Amino acid sequence: MPNTLPKRPLSGNALKLIAAAAMLIDHTGMLLFPNALWMRIVGRLAFPIFAFMIAEGCRYTRSRRRYLGLIVVLAVLYQIVYWLFDRSTYMSVLVTFTLAILVIYALQHLKSTLAEKNRTVAKTACAILLLLSSVTGVWLANRFLTIDYGFWGCMLPVWVSIFQPRRWDTMPPAMARFDILPVHIAMLSVGLFILGLDLGAIQMGALTACPLLLLYSGQRGTLNMKYFFYIFYPVHLAVLQGLAMVIW
Repeated sequence: MPNTLPKRPLSGNALKLIAAAAMLIDHTGMLLFPNALWMRIVGRLAFPIFAFMIAEGCRYTRSRRRYLGLIVVLAVLYQIVYWLFDRSTYMSVLVTFTLAILVIYALQHLKSTLAEKNRTVAKTACAILLLLSSVTGVWLANRFLTIDYGFWGCMLPVWVSIFQPRRWDTMPPAMARFDILPVHIAMLSVGLFILGLDLGAIQMGALTACPLLLLYSGQRGTLNMKYFFYIFYPVHLAVLQGLAMVIW
């Protein structure tokens, strides 16, 4: 993020560690302490932070195929394990994020097309059709499959991406000096409000993630912890489910 923007204290790693801790508390409450409502409320912090970071990952990745491929492979592996243990077809949050990434890529393609000086009507129409098709595909997937957080959960990272530039270093100087992070968080809060209306009052607790995200520095952090967060999700669930089988 350009030096002209306000300095903020929380890196991407710090925010994701907060989200991972909230997710651990949430799933511990869900599987081991079902009457501890406070644990489920604290857990509402996790999804919006990770959704925001998915949008950031789509913006900064050097290889769209590699980024999408990693999420797809992890989603497939997790679903296989989930099926073997629980015989459930419930689609995990990794499937949610896979669908979100596809829509974001279609949105980025439309933005790139509109930015071209020599764009044609046909090319613009194709880009718009691609975006509409991807959104329709996500809607249809949620009609026939049970996907974590549903259609509006899939669309949450997309809300963040609507006014998101492709890269800060390619922005015009006038735009680069504009602090656009609050705009992204405002769009996220709109998506969270709609998600709360869809899933129930407890999901409104996810809005508390917005003040934390306003402290995002735009930097990843000093350590490369990407694979830690990908591994943490299935491992902590496996441990908690094992404990639940022993206790219950």
